[in-house]
Amino acid sequence: MIDLQKGQRVKVELPKFTIGLGWDTNSSNTGVDFDLDASAFILGENKKLLSDEHFVFFNNLQSPDGAVVHTGDNLTGEGEGDDETILIDLSKISPNASEIVFVVTIHKADERNQNFGQVHNSLIRVFNTDTNEEIMKYELEEDFSIETAVEFGRLYRHNDQWKFEAIGVGMKGGLADYLKKYQ
Repeated sequence: MIDLQKGQRVKVELPKFTIGLGWDTNSSNTGVDFDLDASAFILGENKKLLSDEHFVFFNNLQSPDGAVVHTGDNLTGEGEGDDETILIDLSKISPNASEIVFVVTIHKADERNQNFGQVHNSLIRVFNTDTNEEIMKYELEEDFSIETAVEFGRLYRHNDQWKFEAIGVGMKGGLADYLKKYQ
C-alpha cells in the first residue's frame, strides 16, 4: 500500500477499482449536521466535461459509458471507513476521456456556516473492489479554514497509461463553481 504525498503520482495497474472518500466532522461547531458530497468530473483533453452526463454525483450516479458509478449519497458521514465510494472501470471508459477529477463539497456550506476547517481525517483511497486490498491512500493534512470544496485527487491518462495524482487543493465555493470550471 502506498501512502501518497500531495502532488505525488502513481501508475494505476488495475482496470477496475474503487475510490473511497472519507472524512469526520465537528458537528457540534455549527449545531447542524454536515452533508459532504463526493463528485467525479470526467474530462477530455481540453479539461472540460465530455458532456453533462459525465458529471457523476448524487443526482447522476453513473457515467454514460458505465465506467464511473457513484454508490450513493451519505447524508451524515457517520460511521467508520469510507463515507462515499465511486466505482471505476477503466476498461469501459470513453476513449475521449483523459481525466477524472474527484471533488468533495459541503452541501449548503454558506447557509450552514460550515467549511473544511471543521472537517478532519479527510482522505481519498484507491482499493481493489474484489479483495478490498488498499492500493494507495492520500490523507489531506492541510487546514482548509475557509474552503467549502476540495479537489481530493484525479485519475489521468498519460501515454495510454492511467495514473492517480494526490491533489488536495481547496476552493471557496461549491459544486456550481466546479461546474463553471469544467463546463
